[in-house]
Amino acid sequence: MTVKKAVGRIHLWLGLFSGLIVVFLGVTGCIMAFQKEIESFTQDYREVKAEARAMMPPSQLKEIGAAQLPGKHIHAVLYEGREKAAQVIFFQFEPEAYYHIVYLNPYTGSVLKVKDMDRDFFRQVINGHFYLWLPPHIGQPIVASATLIFAVLLLSGLVLWWPRNKAARKQRFSVKWDGSTKRRNYDLHNVLGFYAMWIGLILAFTGLVWGFQWFAKSVYTAGGGKQNLVYQEPVSDSTQKLATTRPAIDTVWDQMKKEHPDAQILEVHPPEAKTSVIAANANPDAATYWKTDYRYFDQYTLKELPATSIYGRLKDAAAADKLIRMNYDLHTGGIIGLPGKILMFFASLVISTLPITGFYIWWGRRKKQGKKQVVKPALAVAG
Repeated sequence: MTVKKAVGRIHLWLGLFSGLIVVFLGVTGCIMAFQKEIESFTQDYREVKAEARAMMPPSQLKEIGAAQLPGKHIHAVLYEGREKAAQVIFFQFEPEAYYHIVYLNPYTGSVLKVKDMDRDFFRQVINGHFYLWLPPHIGQPIVASATLIFAVLLLSGLVLWWPRNKAARKQRFSVKWDGSTKRRNYDLHNVLGFYAMWIGLILAFTGLVWGFQWFAKSVYTAGGGKQNLVYQEPVSDSTQKLATTRPAIDTVWDQMKKEHPDAQILEVHPPEAKTSVIAANANPDAATYWKTDYRYFDQYTLKELPATSIYGRLKDAAAADKLIRMNYDLHTGGIIGLPGKILMFFASLVISTLPITGFYIWWGRRKKQGKKQVVKPALAVAG
């Protein structure tokens, strides 16, 4: 058996094994590509009319939000600018998992929407894309394994695509639309697969960073990274007492506004326990995530504390830190704006077709081989 035939066998069986999941990931990836744009267009409760007066501080919005969902744990208060609703976010993993957002007018405090995010369409799509709607400890390894197989399929596909001679090169770059149905299907699989492969490798690479901790650590370490990859917060000194009667989260919010005047998103996280800090985020670009400054303040002294992981100030991040922080924006194409999202959309669309066209290639050859096996005994009898 030649090397190319061996690669073909590997390509075939891995494709049959992972095909349905790859189709699913491609389709859900297409849906996720324009999530923010679709939400902005369809969810009018996210918009407010800008007013000349100041926005309400997070402590007041927190109280209004808490009245809507008594007993629920408040995770953060988020501001998205003067023409966007403020969000009071309720989030908890254990013992009872929930995720709610109360949308408020940041000038008046009026409630615009109380939303159960477990019923949100895009939330469900994301859960399917990451976990196949299974418990994370079950679904994530399945998706990650399928992603790893997909990366092998892309590389083995390149080996199979590679033309044997110069005369065969031309047909590898274009679809013969006037050919037979089988020929068109064959060309669609090979030609579109080749063009989508380069984007597909980015999708697979960034997916593996999420899917396998060993892969993320390997990439990070190879890039010279030295910080903790897992999100961590420093701790507050619980032996101290707050010196002011003003809510600490309001003081932190004022400081963040002053130091990040160009931030399109400001988020303040109330402390969850006696030793918790007040975490605050400032993002200068609402379309992406990687530029976010993550800052931490002692809830008693309000002194800023250094970050204990890669999630600190952007100016302090090393190249390897930035690469990991860019992972989501690379995966969605958002890192280069709308053109990147369009590119990822069409790449995901093509990728979702590859297992289908590949299956029909295999099925056609299987039927052809079956016919040959039936004909041979008849010829032997006739002889």
